[in-house]
Amino acid sequence: MSESSGATPSAPASGHELLRTLRTLGVLVRAGVVRPGRPGRVVGQLLALRRWGATAAGAYRAAAMRAPNTVAYIDDARTVSYAQLQQRTTRLANGLAGRGVREGTRVGVLCRNHGLVIETLVACGSLGADTVMLNTGLAGQQLAEALENTGITTVIADAEFADLCAWLPERVDRIVAWGGAVDAAESTVDGLAEHASDAPRTPPHQAGRLIMLTSGTTGPPKGARRPTPKGPQDAAAVLSRIPLRSRERLLVTAPLFHTWGLAGMQLAMALRATLVLQRRFDPEELLRTVAQQRCTALFAVPVMLQRIMELPAAVRARYDTSSLRIVACSGSAMPPELTTRFMDAFGDIVYNLYGSTEVSWATIATPAELRASPTTAGRPPLGTRLAILDSEGRAVPAGAQGRIFVGNDMLFEGYTTGQGKRVEHGLMETGDLGHVDSDGLLHVAGRDDDMIVSGGENVFPRPVEEAIVTLPQVREVAVVGVPDEEFGRRFAAYVVTEEGASLGAEEVRARVRERLARFSVPREVHFLDALPRNATGKVLKRQLAPPRQD
Repeated sequence: MSESSGATPSAPASGHELLRTLRTLGVLVRAGVVRPGRPGRVVGQLLALRRWGATAAGAYRAAAMRAPNTVAYIDDARTVSYAQLQQRTTRLANGLAGRGVREGTRVGVLCRNHGLVIETLVACGSLGADTVMLNTGLAGQQLAEALENTGITTVIADAEFADLCAWLPERVDRIVAWGGAVDAAESTVDGLAEHASDAPRTPPHQAGRLIMLTSGTTGPPKGARRPTPKGPQDAAAVLSRIPLRSRERLLVTAPLFHTWGLAGMQLAMALRATLVLQRRFDPEELLRTVAQQRCTALFAVPVMLQRIMELPAAVRARYDTSSLRIVACSGSAMPPELTTRFMDAFGDIVYNLYGSTEVSWATIATPAELRASPTTAGRPPLGTRLAILDSEGRAVPAGAQGRIFVGNDMLFEGYTTGQGKRVEHGLMETGDLGHVDSDGLLHVAGRDDDMIVSGGENVFPRPVEEAIVTLPQVREVAVVGVPDEEFGRRFAAYVVTEEGASLGAEEVRARVRERLARFSVPREVHFLDALPRNATGKVLKRQLAPPRQD
């Protein structure tokens, strides 16, 4: 099938593979990933990738050979070049090896966004150890379950999570990242990176894997095994739709333990870019950082853009953000009203990626597409196949709604619990329903398990949320299904109003009646001070209403 078609899937022909290779090379050349350079450095770069592969260990070694003096990362404490990163991670790997981390073992990382996370990923990759990215929003019991499910033997955690780490079994080795004393070489990342042996490492027999935890918005978080990248061609998929370039100054505020924050890091290392990291998100501090560091790109989740737009216009105007040419968002649904307001304020620079921990990326919407159709999720990037299938795995007619399936080179390899996702025709199910319009743009209706049947009609909460949020008094809203004696199920709306705004339940229902069928009108409207969210900004709808019984 074609990359953006809803037709019956089929395997790409060999001629298509040649065309894809040429297109991939073109994308990498335009992005500056592939370009001429000093012969000795180019050879060193290629040898590093050949020996170590396209892992964090290989990519950062290659960048150190090609651009040793370029700044690799800037965080709240330090600025580190690619050459310095190579030196620090060699010592860190040797220090971790001395504590029993080796090929095949698993290291949990419980940290906010800072450079020691990058160094840990590179060091673990140098040893062939798997790295499990732990959500900083986990409760103690969830953390204990995650360790049990993933087989973690070492945890590297920021000092602020000491109370949470009290849930760890005694058998788990603990190393402090941010907040640890540098001279404590035996128990901190900084100590190991400063004082351990600098003896060169040799590549492990098997590359270490990255394991991400699912968001846990619909159940307990599960470990999802990420495939080892095959090379720069994996980055080319995203770069074909988001025009990042070599030597960007890329501010990543999306958490690194989230697939989207991690994607920002992986693209930065492929581009030999400078990664700018902030431990905690603050909307005004983000704008100040963009202005001070002259950041050219931002990786964020939608709620962060919402918090920026909640700042008074006078505050936003204090900071020169003209260097910012790309704001790339993912992680949850982007409200169309927010997209339009943000681009009105900062320019047409928003790119929205639809994907998941399991399928990586599915589609990407460009600023022009979001202007023309603010509800769209965009088109598949290079090398990605998309299909809309029915419950039997058959393609639905063009424009019809069905289950969204995706195929690319970075589909996950299964959960650590042994489970997987449904696969049809080599494509993996996302768990969402949607349709492709006449222009080839994907529109996501919502999660399959979010849909309710009300009075015999299938209805989704997302259009209801999009209608309610257009009320000027509404800051944010979440809509969930609840039991209803007459219709079986109806919607309940949970609304957060702007400070000082006055709004009644009937005004909310009236706005929905204006725009949608009567089965979509909420039976209940509740007003809250804030919506419950996880650490990546996703609304935890299961905390708003009891789980469905049907």
